[in-house]
Amino acid sequence: MSDFSVELVSFVGLGAMGGPMCANLAQKSPVPTIAFDLDPVKIREAADAGAVAAKDLRDACRADIVFICVPGEDETRAVCLGDGGVCDHAREGQVVVDCTTATVRINREVAEALDSKGAYFADAPIARGVPNAKQGTLSITVGGRKEVFDWVAPWLSYMGTDIAYCGPVGTGTVMKLMNNMVLFQNVSALAEAMAIATRAGVARAEVFDLLGQGSADSFALRRHGSFMTTGDYPTDQFPTTYSLKDLNYALELADQVGVDAEGAQLVRRRFSEIVDQGMGHFYSPVVYQLFEDE
Repeated sequence: MSDFSVELVSFVGLGAMGGPMCANLAQKSPVPTIAFDLDPVKIREAADAGAVAAKDLRDACRADIVFICVPGEDETRAVCLGDGGVCDHAREGQVVVDCTTATVRINREVAEALDSKGAYFADAPIARGVPNAKQGTLSITVGGRKEVFDWVAPWLSYMGTDIAYCGPVGTGTVMKLMNNMVLFQNVSALAEAMAIATRAGVARAEVFDLLGQGSADSFALRRHGSFMTTGDYPTDQFPTTYSLKDLNYALELADQVGVDAEGAQLVRRRFSEIVDQGMGHFYSPVVYQLFEDE
């Protein structure tokens, strides 16, 4: 790895997070960035931001580092392990960095398939949301061999400001799932606090400003609280369906290690109810609607 050189990088998956991440990579990288997505419109947008449009997935796999960001485990399995996928095209010395929030299970399966080709893998899921993806200020937790982390960290720094090594393959995913599990419980607690405070006579517009002045201040309050205050829940942020997906992954992991995560189970029930009511496409602060509708 010490004499590995990079002449080309690529980004596969140009959704709400992957699109701006690819743009930052293309604009900051000293070498060309190839962009690929199943949606040709997304590829054109990436090209407009400075990337090189890939002809197909195989074309994107020419890169020395292949970054991937897709919705979840099923998509990672298809992109990496499916016929004609990334692992089929992998070559010795290549590095694949999966920024998807998925499962430790799929991380290890992909790492094993790449290892058989002499290629390397790192799981590097991202946190902080769409605004930070656009700003290049994401938090990225990385699992994999330490030398692989040392090598890819400078490239990840084009997309994030906090790049943390967590341990072997899968540990980056573990920490991302725990991050999201705690965040979603905070969001649910904020909805409870808003409901209690307003019913007890505090003006809706004041609740989170007042909470922010005390020890209840948090990233969740500052990022999510305003949407509960206005009742305007965006559809261009991380949707509740994806939040529920991540909670399911976290609770699956909790079961595997023998932890009864009751708080997260409650939030899963609430997010499931939001999805069942047809509001899963909204940002997760929409969970407050469960209290407004009572």
